[in-house]
Amino acid sequence: MHNKDLLKKWDKRYIWHPFTQMKDYMGMEPLVIEKGEGCYLIDIDGNRYIDGVSSLWVLVHGHGKKELIDAIEKQSQILCHSTLLGLANVPSVLLAKKLIDITPRGLSKVFYSDNGSTSVEIALKMAYQYWQQKGEKERKRFISFTNGYHGDTIGSVSIGGIDLFHKVYKPLLFKTYKAPSPYCYRCPLKLERKACGMACIEAFEKVIKTHRDEVCAVVMEPVVQGAAGMIVQPDGFLAKIWKITKENDLLFIADEVATGFGRTGHMFACEKEQMKPDFLCIAKGITGGYLPLAATLTTDEVFSGFLGRFDEFKTFFHGHTYTGNPLACSVAIANIELFKKEKVLEKLKGKITLLRKGLKRFCELSHVGEVRQEGLMVGIELVKNRKTKKPFPPGEKIGQKVIFEARKRGVIIRPLGDVIVLMPPLAINESTLQELLDGAYESIKTVTGD
Repeated sequence: MHNKDLLKKWDKRYIWHPFTQMKDYMGMEPLVIEKGEGCYLIDIDGNRYIDGVSSLWVLVHGHGKKELIDAIEKQSQILCHSTLLGLANVPSVLLAKKLIDITPRGLSKVFYSDNGSTSVEIALKMAYQYWQQKGEKERKRFISFTNGYHGDTIGSVSIGGIDLFHKVYKPLLFKTYKAPSPYCYRCPLKLERKACGMACIEAFEKVIKTHRDEVCAVVMEPVVQGAAGMIVQPDGFLAKIWKITKENDLLFIADEVATGFGRTGHMFACEKEQMKPDFLCIAKGITGGYLPLAATLTTDEVFSGFLGRFDEFKTFFHGHTYTGNPLACSVAIANIELFKKEKVLEKLKGKITLLRKGLKRFCELSHVGEVRQEGLMVGIELVKNRKTKKPFPPGEKIGQKVIFEARKRGVIIRPLGDVIVLMPPLAINESTLQELLDGAYESIKTVTGD
């Protein structure tokens, strides 16, 4: 039995938490999680909480899923790790075939890593090296979108578009070109959605035409920009951006770290508008939330650009110690098999409808500016003044106050600034989903004084 007070004391003394202002954290009572059961997390005091953000967008089938645990245990008795540098291992081969079978057509090669940031970093390096080895040396830039988030490594931060996260690192970053994202609630072009004709597409095309000869690839989160606050793109936006990219003979990198594995209601968000990327970056839900794993998928065309004699040095000089880890690959295989066996995507339809209906009452709260939803991805943007869309001052920490209020109601959620995010496990049942909605609603209402 752990000493609870000692755990809390050591947590504050020894751990530096990510994306957390530690001065604030040091003054709070830590919430230390000990167990997971289904769609619930349980702390060291025995309190139960709905896991309302899928333990940072990774949990698919819930905690303690027997099939996933069995896959890890079974593989652990055979082989826990073996390098993929010049060797193969059984689970990584089997998983690669499964990934090619379920991802958009045209993808044929799988390069493993261990988190979303690195999966994007790999795509950037591959795209750059591909053009260099084709002799197009001037292609050194990328086009990405404002409000985009692609991870925390230097390359992925360079193409990111969230100043709050990225501004401080600017001297370390390489130059990129930004196109305006379709954040319709706060349109960067100061237009109204009903009459704009998606002018952001024209703006993107201008960026391409101006810089086409120096660009390697376009990088985009398809359908939903996650970390920006669940910004949902208008129907047709993705397909048009992809079409323009391909018409200009550029590579397209789809960052599906957040949107992949059923989050939007499709296995992959790209499927919504039948687009076929040159690179697909996946992580988070790939193992159902059980072990770290990521993959960067690409085409035969890109792969062939790295083939040559040993002394030509066309090799992709990139790799990680735990690339293609057998334990992680085994649980990823079991995760994919569960999608089919338990008809996960088919069962999502009713939950998505319930969520859509349940979110309508949030719009009646005077400090809710906009509610955005795609599948089981939800962002509820809180504002000080709904008429002017004026945000709350950061010092009021409204988003933080809402999540602390939600904990009192047995719900764990996490804000993105003052956007309250709901992204429950795909396996959540409808009654628990309703409890999550109720907890979030009451917490927002209490904190904002509605």
